[in-house]
Amino acid sequence: MGKITGPTPVKLFVGMLSQEKSLFYDLAQKLSDIYGKIDFKSPAWPWDHSEYYEEEMGLGLMRQFIFFDKLISPGDIAEVKIKTDDLEKLYLNDNSGRRINLDPGYLDSAKLVLATTKNFSHRIYLNSGIYGEVTLIYSGGDFRSLPYTFPDYRTETYLEVFRKARGIFKGQI
Repeated sequence: MGKITGPTPVKLFVGMLSQEKSLFYDLAQKLSDIYGKIDFKSPAWPWDHSEYYEEEMGLGLMRQFIFFDKLISPGDIAEVKIKTDDLEKLYLNDNSGRRINLDPGYLDSAKLVLATTKNFSHRIYLNSGIYGEVTLIYSGGDFRSLPYTFPDYRTETYLEVFRKARGIFKGQI
């Protein structure tokens, strides 16, 4: 019989998607007020991996990731997702669509997990209407995608950021 223990802390991050680069700064400040100091930030890149957000958010989207110095319990990610959804609602366009999409997740030594409100076969229910998805696993010395991993999370650009964040995390624990 296994011994029940508490979880190892994990590194919180938020992926931001918007046409408006200034919103990255604004939301990074708001998120930092809530979750503490940002210790790593990716560049903002053009994002053209899907047409999914075009109708709501328009063309010319950019992506940026921010990572927080303070480690969290993995069980807290559902609450973080609810808070980021609330923040998105503060930044709606004239058609009541989002001007920014906030995708929280966490990484640890073995995996990268995203929080979502959408259920699917490979997602597990966490709490309060929020699901978790293991999007990448760390195996054989690098991150590996899974059959359902979003195309952008498979790119070398993202993987390089996650490798660096994982290195920071390993130094923290």
